Amino acid sequence: MVGAGRARRTAALVLAGVALVVVGGAALAARPAGTAGTLRISDATVVEGNRGFASLIFTVRLSGPAESSRVKVTYSTSNGTARAPADYVAASGTLTLGNRARTRRLAVKVVGDRLDERNETLLVKLSDASGARIVDGSARGTIRDNDGAAVNRTTIAAAGDIACDPEDESFNGGRGEDLECRQRATSDRLVGAGYAAVLALGDLQYGDADFEAFRASYDPSWGRVKAITRPVPGDHEYDDRGAAGYFRYFGSAAGDPEKGYYSFELGGWHVIALNSNCSKVGGCEAGSPQEQWLRADLAAHGSARCTLAFWHHPRFSSGRHGNYPEYTAFWRALYEANAELVLSGDDHDYERFRPQTPGGALNTARGIRQFVVGTGGKSVRPFSTVRPNSEVRDHASLGVLELTLGRTGYSWRFVPAVGFFSDSGSGSCH
Repeated sequence: MVGAGRARRTAALVLAGVALVVVGGAALAARPAGTAGTLRISDATVVEGNRGFASLIFTVRLSGPAESSRVKVTYSTSNGTARAPADYVAASGTLTLGNRARTRRLAVKVVGDRLDERNETLLVKLSDASGARIVDGSARGTIRDNDGAAVNRTTIAAAGDIACDPEDESFNGGRGEDLECRQRATSDRLVGAGYAAVLALGDLQYGDADFEAFRASYDPSWGRVKAITRPVPGDHEYDDRGAAGYFRYFGSAAGDPEKGYYSFELGGWHVIALNSNCSKVGGCEAGSPQEQWLRADLAAHGSARCTLAFWHHPRFSSGRHGNYPEYTAFWRALYEANAELVLSGDDHDYERFRPQTPGGALNTARGIRQFVVGTGGKSVRPFSTVRPNSEVRDHASLGVLELTLGRTGYSWRFVPAVGFFSDSGSGSCH
């Protein structure tokens, strides 16, 4: 038997919730159970600003004794009423704290704009702590608007070139494959998203585009938001004589079947839907019935602060089809009326142009910004000749353009459904 006085003996005893460690015959009292360090994160508030970035500063605090010299915890942001990347820059990472560094700050960048809007919120959450336990792991970030009286914003989505022919080899029961026939995936970004309207930018149904094709392909996908859809016809709609299937499917929402152009009000904006199938409606040039209607419509709504127009074939494009100068008369009428935005499809890609005159010259003070959004699901195609003032381009993703329309301006972001491309920004009304 080894004598107690000559041996080193270690034992652990737990009495009444207190851990005792006996080392070399000496007993040391450890922490009572449940008294390990705790982590909390504070809420944060920032004024948004009109440009650039402001920062929400969140503080993470370690209280009580740490179980080790290095306490680690991960964090990540998530959307509230504020959405990344239009309103803030999503962030995630790991923080390290300890007895010598018991607080850490993390910054979330907030995007400045000139939209009159309500205050917005986002969340930051803590998770996966080591060396301490999380007792308050969720913080709210509040973005205070500084652009005047708060008003409700109107958020819409748009895309064209959407639903495959049901006989397409990539149709796959409507689910599509890779970057082909993905109308179901893009429409999933619309359903339940709270949009006030969906602008369908033409070539909505490929194949013969008759009513039965619409029912078989478009309807089970984008047809889920038919009640809020405002369409314009593309050239493929006229593969069915007189675009009969298109006008039958959408009914009065598509306007007069002899015209296919109309206008409406949306969230304080005047919105104009035009028919770019010129040969079907008596032309698009200056003096044509549609151009005269456009000018009369703009004059009748001259008090509108902000104006958006959409049609299928783009005036400007770096895609396979390129520029369409036949729509210069549309652009001139809109330019003279100080319109803000034009949306189009046709080329199967996403492209954003800087504000331009009817002739394609840059004019940041008065020019119209154009988006080509031919990413509704059918397919994508590479770009051809990059045109002047083309600012952002992508042909590797399918998805929708989200526009938030305010009283004095707008913001945008591309929402991918297949692929990872993103684009966002904001502008002011003229």
